[in-house]
Amino acid sequence: MRKIFLAATALVLGGIGAAEAADILPPPIIDTPVYEPPVVQPVAAAGGWYLRGDAGYSWHKLRGAEFFQGGLGTYSPFTTAKLRSSYSFGGGVGYQINHRLRTDVTLDYFSKADFRGSTRGGGAAAGVCAGPCTSSDFSGVSGLSLLANAYVDLYKHGRFAFYVGGGLGGTRVKWDTLANTACADDGSGCAGTDYHGGAAGWRFTYALMAGASVDLTCNLKADVGYRYRNIGGGAMFKSLTSNGYQGFHKDIQSHEVRGGLRYTFGGCEPEEVYIEPAPVMPAVYK
Repeated sequence: MRKIFLAATALVLGGIGAAEAADILPPPIIDTPVYEPPVVQPVAAAGGWYLRGDAGYSWHKLRGAEFFQGGLGTYSPFTTAKLRSSYSFGGGVGYQINHRLRTDVTLDYFSKADFRGSTRGGGAAAGVCAGPCTSSDFSGVSGLSLLANAYVDLYKHGRFAFYVGGGLGGTRVKWDTLANTACADDGSGCAGTDYHGGAAGWRFTYALMAGASVDLTCNLKADVGYRYRNIGGGAMFKSLTSNGYQGFHKDIQSHEVRGGLRYTFGGCEPEEVYIEPAPVMPAVYK
């Protein structure tokens, strides 16, 4: 009887020990991935209206000019025809369509660029001077360009963005009075100076741009860039004997270095961007 009692006690105590040992074992490993909740991250709003202001320096090139010789009844090119550089400044209003694309309308003025030209010919045939002579021509041109532009950000990193763009529109070109003085090549003297009234009018214009911008604040950007502007040809100065035009110029090409600021309205208002959660595997205990 005593042996039976001891055997039963041993079985009971062994079962209790096994149960306690099972309680301290680690939980079974489950390979089901655990997903974290989605993350909401505020970023600066991409869209919005903006104002811009720019100033720059322009190197102008005249592709050519010609004048009508009244006595001979023919057109002849200027022997030399050059435009000097000038300053430019302007402003505009635009809209940021998305993170990459924006458009604006700009109005830019370039200050007077001095024109220096000369012609050579037979003065006796033209009735200007007694022998072969050379004339000196002085004037100036300024313009006001109205352009519709579009830009694409090719690369963005942090606060910096690099862009290219293009524009189409027109420029109202205004030529000053042209002063023309013919002098004999042999140094015998000069004829009196003639003054031709300057022409004015709108010319078709296109532009190509490239540059970079940096965020100074959440709604203010600094911009520096290059612009090529091509202004179509047209009348240059009037005839002395009629109401018509006697001089005509070809395209005016400008290479411009510009800097400015862009202020975006509402650029500080954040928009929420949801980041797709990634599965996280639980830790494995061995």
